[in-house]
Amino acid sequence: MDTLLDALQEGRLIELPDNNKDDALEFLAHILEAIPSIPTGTDVFAMVMARETSTNTALGKGWACLHVRVPFDEDLVCVVGWSPQGIDYGAPDGIPVSIIVMYIVPENQRNHYIREVSILARALTGYSGLQKLQSIKELKDVRDHLLDLISTTKEAVGQETRARMIQLQARPSVAALPAPDLSSLILEPVTLVAGPNMKPIVLAQNVSLVESLDSAPGLIEEIAQRGVFHDGGWRVIKRGAVTYHGDRVVYDCLAITLAKK
Repeated sequence: MDTLLDALQEGRLIELPDNNKDDALEFLAHILEAIPSIPTGTDVFAMVMARETSTNTALGKGWACLHVRVPFDEDLVCVVGWSPQGIDYGAPDGIPVSIIVMYIVPENQRNHYIREVSILARALTGYSGLQKLQSIKELKDVRDHLLDLISTTKEAVGQETRARMIQLQARPSVAALPAPDLSSLILEPVTLVAGPNMKPIVLAQNVSLVESLDSAPGLIEEIAQRGVFHDGGWRVIKRGAVTYHGDRVVYDCLAITLAKK
């Protein structure tokens, strides 16, 4: 389960902002879309929802695992979402889903993916500590739980992987945050206020984000119609909208960009 271990090592274990299934899948899909190795314009969310409509990807025991296949060659990559409350996912055993693992599977990684999910399914069958997942309250404890799950699958963990796990376990644990703390990404909440005959108002703490969106053409149209706006370095995702008197609309959004090095 080296790709799952990569996600833990690279900070792609994320506390989900709410316990709505579609919102959770959209949030994780947009995180994957923002990874530098994924070509710009790859609509992971659309592919995820198309697959989820035809197949429920809940594994049972509080887990769901889904993937999308993409027509390019890259590394196998995944993101892991944790829901403290649990998500009504329509799982076969009726248990709310606490862990969602979402993979992007490039053309050259199909066999790798099949092997990885086979090992994961076997680990979930044989791991005796799965019931602890329902009582975990902190993101750092979820991380430890996943490391323990991986370590129990002895035949699937090679010497190099075990060494990486030891390094991860030796690091200071990271406390859960209301927004994901990813090493290569910046995530900023942003509110957009729009209405007839008025210039959109951008409300955010990040000055560069406000400056970028203040002058961005088509911002409100894209957010209203597609729910996503991309302008250079920032990807803005609509999480919700409330309409007020006079057809004024307040959009609750999340903005994502790559951290500058």
